[in-house]
Amino acid sequence: MIGTIELVLGLLLAVAGLAVLARKLRIAYPILFVLGGLLLGFVPGLPALHLNPQLVFVLFLPPLLYPAAFFTPWRDFRANLGPILRLAIGLVLLSTVVVAWFAHRFIGLPLAAGFVLGAIISPPDAVAATAITQGLRVPRRLVTILDGESLVNDATSFTAYRFAVAAVMTGAFSLAGASVKFVAVVIGGIIVGVAVGWMVSSVQRRLDDPPVQTTLSLLTPYATYLLAERLQASGVLAVVVVGLYLGWRGPEMYTSRMRLVASSVWTMVVFILNGFLFILIGLQLPEVVHNLSGRSLGEAIWLSTLVVVLLTLVRIVWFFSSTFVAKLMRHDSRCRLPRPSWRHLVLLSWAGMRGVDSLAAALALPLVTQNGKNAFPERSLIVFITFSVILGTLVLQGLSLSPIIGWLKIVDDHSLEDEERQARLKANQAALAKLAEIAKSHNVDEGVVERLRAEYEDRIRQLSGHEDGDDNKKLSLYSAEYEELSKEILAEERKTILHLRNERVINDHVLRRIQRDLDLAEARLEHERD
Repeated sequence: MIGTIELVLGLLLAVAGLAVLARKLRIAYPILFVLGGLLLGFVPGLPALHLNPQLVFVLFLPPLLYPAAFFTPWRDFRANLGPILRLAIGLVLLSTVVVAWFAHRFIGLPLAAGFVLGAIISPPDAVAATAITQGLRVPRRLVTILDGESLVNDATSFTAYRFAVAAVMTGAFSLAGASVKFVAVVIGGIIVGVAVGWMVSSVQRRLDDPPVQTTLSLLTPYATYLLAERLQASGVLAVVVVGLYLGWRGPEMYTSRMRLVASSVWTMVVFILNGFLFILIGLQLPEVVHNLSGRSLGEAIWLSTLVVVLLTLVRIVWFFSSTFVAKLMRHDSRCRLPRPSWRHLVLLSWAGMRGVDSLAAALALPLVTQNGKNAFPERSLIVFITFSVILGTLVLQGLSLSPIIGWLKIVDDHSLEDEERQARLKANQAALAKLAEIAKSHNVDEGVVERLRAEYEDRIRQLSGHEDGDDNKKLSLYSAEYEELSKEILAEERKTILHLRNERVINDHVLRRIQRDLDLAEARLEHERD
């Protein structure tokens, strides 16, 4: 029998292997992780691995939501706040109501239980959306809307989920009370997020110790989530707000050493947590099927298929109708954001992947009602439908996004590359002007000045070469010949210091110190190539 430690190590190995396969197949890794988990779930002798809902809510979601929000561009998020809020609030509530009606009318769930199901499966998942959209070559605004929607919508769905579960447990529900509570939960989450962000930024500004600062960075989402939940506010929204706040403040708050260390640590943390979560989703299938009671597997699959189709149709109708209404209500001709084309609307409406937060909410449902005598109505079916919606949207929609983008002929607008080129060009021109100023006012070595001047002039020439409007020309600070020659020279340096170490001329400490400088130099070249 495989023990827990062996199972965890095996899952880590599976995460690494599936990630390599996903890169080779050019498939978003959450899709392969889920499919891999499905296959692992049927391996003979593999112990049942239960997904603890509280573990997901507290241990996994905060550190995954936080970097997603941290790296969300605040300028773009704020510019698209209208569409994002329409999706995160309007679409989530509409999807919840439509699913509740369908579940009550055609599946036979009590209306309150139908609202529970609707609240669980209505929000697209932030982790899945970020992981899948980051590889898409589409206009940046579309990615901003999808990522922003998935970051904010959990506050709406989880609040509706709490009230729906309470209605099932007690048999009572007050729309007025729920509305007031929803506003309080949202405002409370925003306040907690801003307050924690301000406190963390005040502390981080006074520190210059990367290990300590990185530890504080890792603790920030947990502290924010737990504090907000303790105050009966939205922990998810609080984490999103603190991530946006610190993401805006970060460039002037952190030192270069801190950014290098924290970036590596967070990349590894997000990769491992993502891998575990999506594999765990797949591993739940045997348990979900085993616990299915009162319905045949075929009937449950058929009902789940209908729910997936219904959610997709609701999303499509909402995108086109809400965009049309927004167009009629828009009177400000100075609005700088163009209306999305029908092709963009089709893509946005198709990209509604559900994920682990929905499954965690389903698994967290009570087994019995408040009196302890009645079972929670159709709990096993709700869990099965939730799992099927996640699997259907994540795999079907996730795999079909790239072909749909090609079919719709949607291309990248290269807005990021254009902004990057302009920013790099202005920064290098300013640096060159500063160098000339220093050379005139200070007694500095002319050879050093000429060396720096030549480097910056070469960068400016490369950046200016992109002003010809060729979108296919790769943005780089250096020429291709310079990059290739630099890599060959760096490789020779590595070979030399390794030879010196092997000949006992230098020790390993000296080797690693020089090697680190060479690694940083090559990493910069690789960054330019990417």
